[in-house]
Amino acid sequence: MTILVTGGAGFIGANFVLEWQAHSSEPVINLDKLTYAGNLGNLNSLKGYDRHIFVHGDIGDSALVARLLAKHQPRAILNFAAESHVDRSIHGPEDFIETNIVGTFRLLEAVRAYWKALASEAQEAFRFLHISTDEVYGSLSKDEPAFSESHQYEPNSPYSASKAASDHLVRAYHHTYGLPVLTTNCSNNYGPYHFPEKLIPLVIVNALAGKTLPVYGDGQQIRDWLYVKDHCSAIRRVLEAGCLGETYNVGGWNEKTNLEIVHTVCALLDKLRPRVDGHPYSAQITYVTDRPGHDRRYAIDARKLERELGWKPAETFETGIRKTVQWYLDNQEWVSNIQSGAYREWVEKNYAGRIA
Repeated sequence: MTILVTGGAGFIGANFVLEWQAHSSEPVINLDKLTYAGNLGNLNSLKGYDRHIFVHGDIGDSALVARLLAKHQPRAILNFAAESHVDRSIHGPEDFIETNIVGTFRLLEAVRAYWKALASEAQEAFRFLHISTDEVYGSLSKDEPAFSESHQYEPNSPYSASKAASDHLVRAYHHTYGLPVLTTNCSNNYGPYHFPEKLIPLVIVNALAGKTLPVYGDGQQIRDWLYVKDHCSAIRRVLEAGCLGETYNVGGWNEKTNLEIVHTVCALLDKLRPRVDGHPYSAQITYVTDRPGHDRRYAIDARKLERELGWKPAETFETGIRKTVQWYLDNQEWVSNIQSGAYREWVEKNYAGRIA
């Protein structure tokens, strides 16, 4: 038996592949386009593993996907492949439409043809698991209840709109064609191998480099934070026992403001790698002009996943964030390897002229 993982060199996908290899003897076919955030360095520990086969390619390449399906005959496909950064979607939405909508459509078409040709027993056992985001639900006020699986979709950025569209395609392929699908919508992930354009790794990397720590607007935007390895365990559980056609929200039960996150990371760095001048890293915080259309609050109600499948996160935010900061301190070579000219150009582009 084999599974096919798309986007398995990115942040969440790579963590999933690593966790899968640690918990299962089942081989993984890993298809990744290796865009700016896809990094084979995330998978260095799997070099020489015959249970991990990497394929450089695009989910939108229907012929390639069809060949992989015919050759390896996977029992399940897990679709992590996505453009996933709101700021990048604001600067250039076309890539998000192409990958998240068109790419998902082409992947579904190839998978549908493969699944229809399977023997009846293999058809019944097959699963297509689509990994999505809580951002498809829109924004909450401070006192509104957390997002449930039945919450209305109200995406507010090109990124979240493209992911919402992909979710609807997956749902439609189940209801129209009978494709055995599962969908998960997760809250903000953090942990090892996180590309440092996102808040937590950006703060760690900038703090250690003596650079400013940019905080959008007033810093009071609220997110639920989920340690990436907890997310991976939830996906394994949904794949194992999820009810076909269902959606499962995955959250960490950790609502924090962005400013709280920045101060927490700074305080940990003060303990683990203090500045040579003795000043706190929080002195580097700089407020910058807010992102256009910035959603105020996301919150995930993950009770369905706990009630029906018995899953809940193993990490508190306090344990997870300490592990994360320590990982970045211990893996400075990984950090330096991904800070290419293209990454520096992006940071300069995104934050240029934003100092409030």
